[in-house]
Amino acid sequence: MSDGTNPFVLLARITVKEGKLEEYLAIASEVDKAVESTEEGMLLHNLDLDPNDPHRLVWTEVYRRSEDFLIHADNPPVLEYVSQHQELAVEFTVEIYGNVSQAVIEKIASLEIPCKHFETSAVGYVRSERFR
Repeated sequence: MSDGTNPFVLLARITVKEGKLEEYLAIASEVDKAVESTEEGMLLHNLDLDPNDPHRLVWTEVYRRSEDFLIHADNPPVLEYVSQHQELAVEFTVEIYGNVSQAVIEKIASLEIPCKHFETSAVGYVRSERFR
């Protein structure tokens, strides 16, 4: 765990129900626009398509710090997306790459989303002056 002041990456892996891809992409586009306009701490927010399975998608999200994830998780458009997501998808898992605060781990656990956390080793760096 960390004090939560460093950037980190979150991957959200999704499998969409058969015949629901277009509907899912529509709600994803809507939430993406809302996140872009309301979350300064979301540095990257992309939804990528699996090249081998058109029903598998991956959100790639880069957060400035742990607090920015907590803002994202409680953002009303994100909450609306999650409620609609449950009707359209059969799988939703999260992977975190990098050190995060205990509050992030607890928030994901409270949402009952399966999560795998890859903590940072002693190898690597962050150009933190770019995130202030």
